[in-house]
Amino acid sequence: MMSTLLQVKDLKTYFYTDAGIVKAVDGVSYALSEGETLGLVGESGCGKSVSALSILRLIAYPPGKIVGGEIFFEGKNILKASEEEIREIRGNQIAMIFQEPMTSLNPVLTIGLQIGEALELHRNMNKKEAREEILRLLKMVGIPDPERRIDDYPHQFSGGMRQRVMIAMALSCNPKLLIA
Repeated sequence: MMSTLLQVKDLKTYFYTDAGIVKAVDGVSYALSEGETLGLVGESGCGKSVSALSILRLIAYPPGKIVGGEIFFEGKNILKASEEEIREIRGNQIAMIFQEPMTSLNPVLTIGLQIGEALELHRNMNKKEAREEILRLLKMVGIPDPERRIDDYPHQFSGGMRQRVMIAMALSCNPKLLIA
């Protein structure tokens, strides 16, 4: 039997607005074992993205706040983890492919530098090792001519290519959990 990788119990994430309290996520529970795929399905605005952001503790406060529930990753309640602990988990053990790459990619850094930053930080690679891994990742996600494109900036890529860069970035640290 596979061990439980992620367990969400009665998650509640609310937003406090001038118009009142918006219960974006209100009592969501599920469990995900290693090797499993889980899809959250629902209409626009029903809380799918807020659920994902809650797992990574990326809810902006104010106006949003995780007001209840528990999120266990490999048995540890990450809602009780320190900022340092959650930074180690984010991107390294749990990665997310964000919906809009232009707001996630830094426009003044090349895509190679942006992917390389995670490799150097989380996988302790030197610049040469990181460059080789970046080229492998770019090739894997279908970026043509990665040797030339590694030093390009986000605006030099089409929307679809930027999304592929985000996928490469998310996969760069071999996360145990990928949220897309």
